[in-house]
Amino acid sequence: MKDTGTDSVLVMGEALVDLVIKAGSDASEVTAVPGGSPANVALALSRLGVDVDLVAWFGRDDYGTMITEHLAASNVRIAPGSDQAPFTPTAEAHLDDSGAATYTFDLEWAPLSPIAIPETARIAHTGSIGAVLQPGASTVLDAFKRAHVQALTTYDPNARPTLMGEVSEARKTVEDFVREADVVKVSDEDLLWLYEGADPVLSAQTWTDELGVTLLVITRGKQGPIAWTPTSSKVEFIPAKVKVVDTVGAGDTFMGGLIDTLWRRGFRGAHAASQLALIGDDVLREILSDASEVADVVVQRRGANPPWASELGR
Repeated sequence: MKDTGTDSVLVMGEALVDLVIKAGSDASEVTAVPGGSPANVALALSRLGVDVDLVAWFGRDDYGTMITEHLAASNVRIAPGSDQAPFTPTAEAHLDDSGAATYTFDLEWAPLSPIAIPETARIAHTGSIGAVLQPGASTVLDAFKRAHVQALTTYDPNARPTLMGEVSEARKTVEDFVREADVVKVSDEDLLWLYEGADPVLSAQTWTDELGVTLLVITRGKQGPIAWTPTSSKVEFIPAKVKVVDTVGAGDTFMGGLIDTLWRRGFRGAHAASQLALIGDDVLREILSDASEVADVVVQRRGANPPWASELGR
C-alpha cells in the first residue's frame, strides 16, 4: 500500500452495495446505493478532511465500479487488491415506516493476506462483517494487532446476527477484537444481543474493566450516547431533535465523526490511548457532541450520505 507521507487512518472491512427497499414498496422497486459499514466510516472521515486508506473486498463488476467511483469521489484511497473478489457483495436494506433498516446479505469476505499497514497510519479502525466473517476476520485481526504498534485502534462490532452464528461464538469473536481496541463504539442493541438481554451498560463495563478499552461509547438511538473512560464519570449526551428520513449509515457516520474528533484533538498514534484515558468529563461530552452532530446530518437525508466538513462549518 502506497504511503502518502501524511498521517492517515486505516479502515479495514466490507464495501458493498445496499439494495434499498422502502416500506410498502414492491420488492422489485430497489435503489442501489454503495455502502458497507467500514466503507461508510471511511467515507465520513474523508469528507471531514482526514486521509483514509480502505482495505475491502469486492469484484470488478458493475456494482464494484459503483463502489470505486463512489469512494474515489470523496477521496478515499482503496488499497491495492481490494477489487479481486469474484463478485461484489450486496445487502438488501428493508426500510420500515420510521426509516429504520434491516439487512439481508449476499457476500464473501476474503481480503488479501497479510494486510499491509501504511507507515503513516496513526488510527486503525475495523468492525462489522469484516471483523467476524471468516476467512477474512482472522486476516483483519492479525492486521489490527500489528497496527496497534503504531496507531490508536478503534472498533465497532455493528453486530449482524444473521451472519454471526451462535451468540456465544460471536461474543468470543467480538471480545477478541475488543481486547485489541483502544476505543469501542457499540450500540445498546448489539450489547443486548451479545449478552443475551443483560443490561448494556453493565455488559460494556467489563470491556473497560477487564478487556482494556480506554474509551467506551454506547449509542442508544434517540436517547443519545453514553460514554466513559477508566477514570471518568459516565457521560451522557442528549442529541438535537431532528426529522429522521432513514437511519442507513447513521451508526457508521457517528463512528466516523467520533474518530474525526479524536483525530482533530491529537489523539492519534500508539501512545494516544494513555492520553485519552486522562480526559475529563467536559472534554468527553464535547467529543460526543461532535460525533452526534455528524450523525444528525446523515439521518436527515436518504442513504449513507455523510456531510462534508464545509457543511459543518469546519
